[in-house]
Amino acid sequence: MGKSRSETMQENRVKLIAAARKAFAQKGYSAASMDELTADAGLTRGALYHNFGDKRGLLAAVVDQMDTEMAARANEIGARADDDWQGLLAEGTAYIEMALDPEVQRIVLLDGPAVLGDPSQWPSQNSCLQVTRITVERLIAQGILKPVDAEAAARLLSGAALNAALWIAASENPQSVLPKAVEAFQALAAGLLLKPV
Repeated sequence: MGKSRSETMQENRVKLIAAARKAFAQKGYSAASMDELTADAGLTRGALYHNFGDKRGLLAAVVDQMDTEMAARANEIGARADDDWQGLLAEGTAYIEMALDPEVQRIVLLDGPAVLGDPSQWPSQNSCLQVTRITVERLIAQGILKPVDAEAAARLLSGAALNAALWIAASENPQSVLPKAVEAFQALAAGLLLKPV
């Protein structure tokens, strides 16, 4: 029995995203050639347009995949912490540290915002935000964080981590900016604690 149309489409999407991720990482979004990219995936430009609409749609899919992976990795690191508060800090810090990865820098933090606009509006950031909000709600209920609005706190924490990552990616010397960004992020987050540590 042959593959269904939707299975083939799904496979083509996976192939195109993988080829685009490689091309965008090596050459950057604007220099990446759609002809080379589709040839690399063994597909036609028609398959690209059918699946993603255009080059921008393909970048959006790549950024979504990578940012979702980053959030999952940060979440895993946060889950290993001793408690919810340490987990929240570890998660934000881990996300900021991923800004040192050249592929993340180029695709998610430089080309992504330049082409796709405000990262806080990306679907991947939104799902990450909901996870943070639930943790913040739990910490407020436990009397660990000040009784502020949980969504507001989650948005500001996520925004601080994202902005730190964007700063690192755009800086001349990401390695020297990282510790400053992490220290300031943790100090800001600690301002939400009900009792100072």
